Amino acid sequence: MVDLSKSQDYEIGDGTTGVVVLAGSLLEQAEALLDRGIHPLRIAEGYEMAAKVATKELARISEKFEFDANNIEPLIQTCMTTLSSKIVNRCKREMAEICVKAVMAVADLERKDVNLDLIKVEGKVGGKLEDTMLVNGIVLDKDISHPQMPKEIKDAKIAILTCPFEPPKPKTKHKIEIDTAEKYEELRQQEEKYFNDMVKQCKDSGATLVICQWGFDDEANSMLMQQKLPAIRWVGGVELELLAIATGGRIVPRFTELSSAKLGSAGLVKEVSFGTTKDRMVIIEDCAASKAVTVFVRGGNKMMIEETKRSLHDAICVARNLVRSNNIVYGGGSAEIACAIAVEGEADKIATVEQYAMRAFADALDAVPTALAENSGLPPIETVANIKAQQLKEKNPFLGVDCKEVGTNDMKAQGVFETLIGKQQQILLATQVVKLILKIDDVIISGDGDM
Repeated sequence: MVDLSKSQDYEIGDGTTGVVVLAGSLLEQAEALLDRGIHPLRIAEGYEMAAKVATKELARISEKFEFDANNIEPLIQTCMTTLSSKIVNRCKREMAEICVKAVMAVADLERKDVNLDLIKVEGKVGGKLEDTMLVNGIVLDKDISHPQMPKEIKDAKIAILTCPFEPPKPKTKHKIEIDTAEKYEELRQQEEKYFNDMVKQCKDSGATLVICQWGFDDEANSMLMQQKLPAIRWVGGVELELLAIATGGRIVPRFTELSSAKLGSAGLVKEVSFGTTKDRMVIIEDCAASKAVTVFVRGGNKMMIEETKRSLHDAICVARNLVRSNNIVYGGGSAEIACAIAVEGEADKIATVEQYAMRAFADALDAVPTALAENSGLPPIETVANIKAQQLKEKNPFLGVDCKEVGTNDMKAQGVFETLIGKQQQILLATQVVKLILKIDDVIISGDGDM
């Protein structure tokens, strides 16, 4: 079940709870069929047939979702639906806007593609949830290495280094004996020359900011400050790669290979501090090569930030899915009820024993609207039965559970919807996992019990 949820998260990014609820309900229905003596393979085949009918019905009742770069309000409404069930629902409008703007900033609408690697979600404890913001660039949880270095660099030329600011060390074991003050002075001068050469190579390349994967000692830091060359140290490998993509720079492994052609460029690099603790972070904006963006989350504690990041990931994935495929189905359990009605209708045409499995599949689909009704404080069985009867009577597949008690069951009027590919993936993944479990004959548990 955990792997099932992970698969849904990996493929779609949303609907992880729904897929587990559906799979659990399918297994529950399968148990009743097994007790009646129906072979597991026949149940699996019936489920497969029902899943095909359900996905076909979803495609039939789906609608095209129109939006463009100038009209992102429909996307915001969809992300708000996703965030309604999350911990951030009290400020879902602001969060939805941030997610949609982040996706549209990196989206290629012609190719219908979104590179999620260019959207980074960072968090910092402190402030309140409403302080969450979208940065048109990259946020590094680091600070400028020397307090006297400039904190703001405009039109920055960035050298991205994976080589440390320190004298080279021999690969073999070595021992240096210093027995006179002259030898010590000679060693110090040699070290100073190494540092000077390194700083000079950075300055000669035209760099106005150095970002290094490794640390450097106070002497190198002091020399960089004297040469008016700001630096950031201990930047992780993932951030370095994102920086290289966004700024158009090359990651340089040796100082000798540094040249102006390998420098990245950004419109503005600045260090900002937060709250009374003076936590500092570096923001790199207006990157030259691509529109990398960062969602910067604030919150009262670490748990709140982690949960918010997870919620925002779901909303970003929903917006991404709509850019890739703009077909939608309506939520509130309306799609599941419509599929259940279609599967029941198809089961009547099947003469073989698979019809029982198909009807069980239809009953299992009702688990989602039932759970929605129960969680909303409504009588679950009565609510779902009424909606089902209403759908059959009015031939309207958009009727679902009125969770928000707006006064109408029409999900189209309420504006509650989700992506078609997400809903289809839920049904297909849940069916595959249940088929896999049904095909297990027996489980042998090894133990030290009596034989």
